[in-house]
Amino acid sequence: MSKKTYRLGVSEVNLVNRRLALESPIADDQLNAAVSEIDQLYGIESVALVSKRAMLMVSYDASRLCIQCVEDVLAMYSVRLKGDWWTRFKEEYYRFVDQNVKDNVSHEPWSCHRMPRHTRM
Repeated sequence: MSKKTYRLGVSEVNLVNRRLALESPIADDQLNAAVSEIDQLYGIESVALVSKRAMLMVSYDASRLCIQCVEDVLAMYSVRLKGDWWTRFKEEYYRFVDQNVKDNVSHEPWSCHRMPRHTRM
């Protein structure tokens, strides 16, 4: 593991990076307010806006947050994601990976090569 320090609630193992394409005509005040609120969510490592490409770059701990949490904040400020098929495809893939990370955090590994609990030596 690296020596980088992360924000509170962010684990390097569960850190994911997301690129979200936004609809082009967006009011700057709404977008800035949405970005600042996303930045305050517990589990967010970083959020950045690439205004030239209308792209939102978000890094977060997928065991604590999911893409839906980010989209809910964007919807509160009337900021919409692009509606093309590629953006929808990536969005569904992000949902799948986020759910997989959450499931793996709570999963207890099992092995058939362990000693049974009831045997004593």
